[in-house]
Amino acid sequence: MVDFSFCSYTEFVFGRGAEKKAGELLKKYGAKRTLIHYGGRSAEKSGLLSRVEESLSDAGMEYTTLGGVQPNPRLSLVRRLITLCREERIDFILAVGGGSVIDSAKAAAAGALYDGDVWDFFCGKAAFPKIAMPVGTVLTIPAAGSEGSDSMVITNEEEELKRGVSIQCIRPAFSLLNPELTFTLPAYQTACGIVDMMAHTMERYFTNERHVELTDTWCEGLLRTVIRNAPKVMENPCDYDARAEIMWAGAMAHNNVLGCGRVGDWASHQLEHELTGLYDVAHGAGLAVVMPAWMKYVLRHDVARFCQFAERVFDVQADYFDMEASAFEGVRRLEQFFTSIGMPTRLSGLSIGNDRLEEMARKVRLQPDGKVGNFVRLTPDDCLEIYRLAGDAKQ
Repeated sequence: MVDFSFCSYTEFVFGRGAEKKAGELLKKYGAKRTLIHYGGRSAEKSGLLSRVEESLSDAGMEYTTLGGVQPNPRLSLVRRLITLCREERIDFILAVGGGSVIDSAKAAAAGALYDGDVWDFFCGKAAFPKIAMPVGTVLTIPAAGSEGSDSMVITNEEEELKRGVSIQCIRPAFSLLNPELTFTLPAYQTACGIVDMMAHTMERYFTNERHVELTDTWCEGLLRTVIRNAPKVMENPCDYDARAEIMWAGAMAHNNVLGCGRVGDWASHQLEHELTGLYDVAHGAGLAVVMPAWMKYVLRHDVARFCQFAERVFDVQADYFDMEASAFEGVRRLEQFFTSIGMPTRLSGLSIGNDRLEEMARKVRLQPDGKVGNFVRLTPDDCLEIYRLAGDAKQ
C-alpha cells in the first residue's frame, strides 16, 4: 500500500425531499448571492427547479439562474457562466443536475477567481488553482460522482478536445441526493450512469500495488451491488431502494475513498475522452466500448488480478491451471452485463467507424514521458491497438 493523504469534506444529505434543504445548506455555508446552474427543461418541467428556488426564497437567499448545460459540458457555456458570476457578484454556485452540470459549475467556480482563460487549467498552461468559489449540488443523474469528487471534465468544442483535471478546492461543500429525482431518467441514461460508476471503480481496482485488501474488497462490493441493482432499476424505474443503492454507489465510486493507498490506471478514461471529443457520444456508452478492449489488451500484464476480478465480481469458477481463460471469462461477462442493460460494446454500436482511429490515438492526453495509464504504460501505438480492438466485431 502506498502512502496517501485523503480529505473528502463534502456534506451529503441523502433521502426523500433532500432538495428542499438547499436554502438551509446555502445559509449554513455562508452564501450571500447564489447562482443556480442547471441543464435543460426537465428541471423546469418536473418542478425541481421551482422547489429549489422556493427553498432559497424561504431561507431569505438571493439568487439568479442560468440553464443550458449539455451532456459533455461545453467550454463556451463555462465562459458565459464565469462572466455572469463576475457581473452578478455571485459567491456560491448551486448545480442542479448530473455530472455535466456539476462539472460546468466547478469549472466556473475555479475560473471566476482566475485572471486568465479557464481552459488554461485543462490544457496545462496554468497551474491548478488553490482556491475556488464554493459549489453545492442537487443531484439528478447518478453517474459521474462529481457530487463528491475533486474532478471536473470540460469539452472544448472548437478544438474537439475533452479534458479533465482534479483539484481539491473544487470538491462540493454539500450535495443533496434524493433517489426519487432519478425515477424519470431514460433507460439509456440510467445505463450510461451505471457504466460510468463501474468504470470509476475499475480504474482504481486495476493497480500494480499489493497489500490493498481492504480497498479491493470495497471495490468488489460496490461493483457487485451495482450489478445486482441495475436490472431492478431497468425493470422498475421507481424502485426506490434499488435507485438509492445505485445513487450512493455513484457517489462513493469517485470521491476517491476507493483509491486510497493505491495508484489507479485511468487510461480508459483518456481513451474515451477522444470518442467524446470527436463524436459527442455519451461518456458511459463510450466507456462500455473502450474499457473491455483495454482489459483484453493489458490482461496478461497481471493475469492473477484479472482472475480475482472475474471470480469475486462475476462469480467465475477460477481455473488456477488456466488463469488466463478465467480472466478472459470475467471480461466476457462484463461485456455481457453491459449488453444486458442496453450498452454498446463495439465502436459500431456508437456509429463510429475506423477512419479516425489514428487521429484519436495521436490526440490521447499523454503524461510527460509520452505514455498514458499506470497499470500498464501505453504508447500512442498501444492506444491505436486498443481502439482497433474496440472496433473489432469478431472479438
